[in-house]
Amino acid sequence: MNVDADTFRSLTERDFGACVEQHRRELHVHCYRLLGSFDEAEDLVQEAFLQAWRRRETYEGRASVRAWLYRIATNACLDALDKRPRQSRSNGEVAWLQPYPDELLAQLPDGREGPEDVVLAQETVELAFLTAIQRIAPLPRAVLVLRDVLGCSAKETAHLLETTVPSVNSALQRARSAMRRHLPADRRAWRGAEISAAERELLARYVECTERVDLEGLAALLHEEARFSMPPEPGVWTGKDSVVACWAEGGFGSEAFGSVRCMTTHANGQPAVAVFVRLPGVPVYEPLTLEVLRFRDGAVIDVVNFSRSVYRYFGLPANLEVAAPCAS
Repeated sequence: MNVDADTFRSLTERDFGACVEQHRRELHVHCYRLLGSFDEAEDLVQEAFLQAWRRRETYEGRASVRAWLYRIATNACLDALDKRPRQSRSNGEVAWLQPYPDELLAQLPDGREGPEDVVLAQETVELAFLTAIQRIAPLPRAVLVLRDVLGCSAKETAHLLETTVPSVNSALQRARSAMRRHLPADRRAWRGAEISAAERELLARYVECTERVDLEGLAALLHEEARFSMPPEPGVWTGKDSVVACWAEGGFGSEAFGSVRCMTTHANGQPAVAVFVRLPGVPVYEPLTLEVLRFRDGAVIDVVNFSRSVYRYFGLPANLEVAAPCAS
């Protein structure tokens, strides 16, 4: 729905809602990139819509409604980031990181033109990118997303952020330099790559070993440089031996762990495994974790383990019946 400024300012609340609602998904992904949190991004998009309704008289029609909404949403995110408690962790983990379902990413519009162009390069939603960008200060982070992800010009970015072109250029240099430091060294090897037949087989073996509660089998699938993390819990385990020791310490591989069933899904452009566990005497398999995987050199190089609280994003079941087979 394209409207001129006078018409937009005179919309009823219902028509205004219809006008802005079509941009919800792309704004949610935009806020998610800036915040790293699915839940917080949802809250900020709703806050941006409320601000837009209250400030609709300020819309002058010089840019599209979409660009105007991006401006409001971006500044709402910056305000939220300024209020967020500083958390310094030397090993680069991000406590508030949450996954994003590929099924929702597929709802993004395509082929738009203008400063608010929606670009969904796979690497801009993968967890390694999200983790790296969260380690950049809020303003350079916003500049990087607007310039390098959404394709805004320096002038457009300065207008969106209510700053100057020189400030934008300086912030972009700092952000790019920081991203080079924080992104994995093997980024070029995985950027934009779709899962191959060999990797599908690796995923199937990972699921099979998980369902057998086979710690040795999983260890054989790990890369020597494998990493494991469990946001928001502190700690990043690096190296196959360290990861296996962490899993063993958590009881995986023991009889007391219970029996396991898995469902596969996709998050942040990466394969993911939803793990359900049934303890002795319990009639159903209950949600345990969602593991988002990354592969390299025919092995599992990265496992990010999220709590069962994220299952609702993916439409995963509350439990699995005992007779339920592994599903995809």
